[in-house]
Amino acid sequence: MKATIKMTVCFALTLLSTTMSIAQDWAGLQRFSEENKVLAPPATVENRVVFMGNSITIGWIKTRPEFFEGKSYINRGISGQTTPQMLIRFRQDVIDLQPKVVVILAGTNDIAGNTGPSTLEMIVDNIKSMSQLANANGIKVIISSVLPAFDYPWKPGLNPNEKIPALNKLLKGYAEDNGFLYLDYFSAMADDRNGLPKKYAEDEVHPTAEGYSVMEPMVEEAITKALNMR
Repeated sequence: MKATIKMTVCFALTLLSTTMSIAQDWAGLQRFSEENKVLAPPATVENRVVFMGNSITIGWIKTRPEFFEGKSYINRGISGQTTPQMLIRFRQDVIDLQPKVVVILAGTNDIAGNTGPSTLEMIVDNIKSMSQLANANGIKVIISSVLPAFDYPWKPGLNPNEKIPALNKLLKGYAEDNGFLYLDYFSAMADDRNGLPKKYAEDEVHPTAEGYSVMEPMVEEAITKALNMR
């Protein structure tokens, strides 16, 4: 009986410790910490690019690893993340890696309320802060449109098909007003519902290989433009 109680207490303490650890690392600073430590500084002629984002970004390297192979592309996407979480880890996962370009793709999880209620203005403010931090450190900025979504399977009824176009309009205006590149995935991928068709995303949120194949030439063109900007 005593042994059973002791085992139960030990299990509870382990579970509590794990839960507290996850809660304390709210921004996911530990996710790439070891990979960042062993990553060598970029070579003088290296055109390093960091992809900052959420599950759509990390899913890219899982679904289409060949797109990243043989290139100085570093993927720093974390599933489920919102822009305030990305802003906290932006120095560690972008600036400290000394890229020439950062591709920011963020905002859909904010609309879904993954870390609580968020207005479009709050999302834009966080992306502004990331862009300004990058710019202050000599990093060229590509602000991606949020991908289309008619609804979120994990949190239905939030009308992302209306909110995402409004957010993208704000992001495009900010990018153009401040000399940053705006990468418009939305216009190339949206259907007549302002959603993402199943050929591009089976769950209508996370791209399939075909969805990423639409995005790849677009982002490579934007990266080339960014590298040639003064």
